[in-house]
Order: sequence, then structure tokens, then C-alpha cells
Amino acid sequence: MRGAGFFAAVLLAVSSLSCVPAQAQTSASAGAAPSDIPEEGLWLSEEHDGLFSIEPCGHMLCGQLIGMAYDGAVPKDVWGRSQCGIRMLTDFVPIEDRKWQGHILDPRTGRVYQARIWVSEPNVLKLRGFVLGMPLLGETQTWTRYAGPPVGPQCKLPKDVH
Repeated sequence: MRGAGFFAAVLLAVSSLSCVPAQAQTSASAGAAPSDIPEEGLWLSEEHDGLFSIEPCGHMLCGQLIGMAYDGAVPKDVWGRSQCGIRMLTDFVPIEDRKWQGHILDPRTGRVYQARIWVSEPNVLKLRGFVLGMPLLGETQTWTRYAGPPVGPQCKLPKDVH
């Protein structure tokens, strides 16, 4: 693990995609139109093994896992539940410089950490997870806007995506 160790675990968890169940799977389709909030939409994780739908939830933004790269059975979270449809990003509220701050779940442990998201350039989302309220104690991951084919049954990403 790097840095404070927590975010490496979160990044690994995002890569391995274990989470807590939330809403049912959303239909991911190519070319989802961007909204007035540039962070809203479909985002492919840095390793191209997780697809997230970031959308308003009340006056906040939330992110739900809607696609995964895996072989065999659908991956499970720390509690043994399916990862398909899990809400990993919660309670994101706007802060300075067009950034949003909220929480990210480490599905391997069930722990929740602070995080920030922002669009750094068109079709590029940055996600920074951190501890102790200090963004300096964290790491940043780069996600890209998803414009690929629809996600298959059980949140399975198409092979050509990853």
C-alpha cells in the first residue's frame, strides 16, 4: 500500500469492485448526454474494470457501480452481497473550484473515507480519496467518461472495454 495506505486500499477495492448494495442496476448506454453538472454521467475507472454512474441524489451527487470486469461469479462485497448496483460514492456536495466532496466506500473492509471529485478537462474525472480531513493524505485516480457499449447482465462490462 502507498501513502497513508487507505486510498491504495480504496483504489484496489475500486479495481476489485466489492461494495455495499444500493439501488438496482442502471442501464448503461453509449453516449449518455452530459448535464449541467460535468461530474454527472457514466465514468470508467482508471484500470477500466469498473463503470460508475454519477448522478444527483437529492441536492448531492452519488455514484453507483453499474459495470465490472470479472470472470466467473458476480463479485461480492465484504458482507457477501453482490456488488452489482452498489452505491460507492455518497454525499458529494459542491465545494470550491468546481469540486465536490463526499465519501467513498472501501468495499473490502466496509470503511468509508473522505473523497473529492472534479472534472479536470472534458471527459476526464479526478477522484481523490483521503483521511483525517486532509486531502494531502491521499491519492488521485483518473477516470474517463464512458461512451462504450451497454453493460451486460449482472453488471458485466463488455470484453473490449477492459
